[in-house]
Amino acid sequence: MSKSPYPPGGQLNPPEDCRRMRRIIAEDPDWCLAIVPFLSNICLQSIVRNFEGKPIFEELIPSQKDFVQERLSPSLPLRVTANLISDGIYWKRCCKQRWDLCDVSRYGHSWKRMFFERHLENIIELFIPDVTDPKTVVAMVPLCKNYVKRLDISQLLPPIKEPQKEDDEYGSDLASDNEYDGPSIDHFDFSILLDKLTSLEELHVVYQVKQCGMNFEWKMFEMTDRDCESFAKALKSCKTLKVLRLHESQIEDKKCRLLVKHLLDHPSLRELDFSHNLIGDRGARAVGKLLTSSKLEILNMCDNDIRDHGAKAIAQALSKNSTLLSLNLRLNQLRDEGGQAICKALLNNSTLLDLHLGGNQVMEPTAFALSKTLVQNNTLKSINLSCNSLGVVSKEFVYIVGEGVSSLLQCSLHSRKQTAG
Repeated sequence: MSKSPYPPGGQLNPPEDCRRMRRIIAEDPDWCLAIVPFLSNICLQSIVRNFEGKPIFEELIPSQKDFVQERLSPSLPLRVTANLISDGIYWKRCCKQRWDLCDVSRYGHSWKRMFFERHLENIIELFIPDVTDPKTVVAMVPLCKNYVKRLDISQLLPPIKEPQKEDDEYGSDLASDNEYDGPSIDHFDFSILLDKLTSLEELHVVYQVKQCGMNFEWKMFEMTDRDCESFAKALKSCKTLKVLRLHESQIEDKKCRLLVKHLLDHPSLRELDFSHNLIGDRGARAVGKLLTSSKLEILNMCDNDIRDHGAKAIAQALSKNSTLLSLNLRLNQLRDEGGQAICKALLNNSTLLDLHLGGNQVMEPTAFALSKTLVQNNTLKSINLSCNSLGVVSKEFVYIVGEGVSSLLQCSLHSRKQTAG
């Protein structure tokens, strides 16, 4: 018969009692079993820490992807994240870290599109010819081409001006007559990029420098002949482009004609903005030719140097055009001869909705021609004749009745108002 471990009376000895009642006390007083992380979260944290070396994302379920996106570093190389991390919280964090103002509504509510469009714009705007390696731009194409739909380039830097050196005693004799020490290009060459951006639909470009300081020169604010030639060829290669805005770049007739030459057969261009340039009658004639061979819907030639001959060329094209919806010729010098030509062209046009002839030195003859036009033309919805000297017109002329709407042209106020029929 085995001996019982208990002493008489059923009481344990004191040393054995302490040993059986011993408790484990954690070093962290707040420790409890409830805050122990799940094994799946530990694995996800490991994925986050090692993402650059071994990116794992597509295999995860949506909740796990959200976990990873919230914790990945916005500083990860784009070659790792660009075509792997989908649009979401990660790209929002990247945008917020980089820019103070982030209006995602301008980018189709896509944070990823915002990041890549603004990132590529920044690269182009800081590009210095013969200093910046073009490969830095080309290398971005595979990463961003599916997300860039619009580029708004607000400056283009010229080459760095080298300090002039005094010719030494033999310098002029040793120099070759054919030697050229100037830059290879004058501004960023869009021909290396546009044909590769297969989703690009809008391009806004201005040839200027935003902060030139004491180094100001007028040539910093113009498109050169070399720029124009390369830019024109680049436009022709960008088959998806729908909107082109090239303004405030000192574009005159020669450059305008070259640009239009490469846009004549463009398959998708719908809006053209050449406002605030130096385009005259010869350039306007080229634009008129573009109207007859393209499917433009919006044309903005505001603030140029178009006169009556250029206006007649545009008017002739307008009379045959069946796609243009808006025409802006504000701040040119059409005068009555050009203004009347535009008005007469509208007798044969049934698509134009908006016409702006403000600030063109037109007078009563243009107003009367317009009144006769509107009796027959039922398509126009908006006409602006502001900042012209139209003079005093009788009440019989003031009311111009169109189909379904009565319009009041108040010449003294230089505006057109809508009134009830």
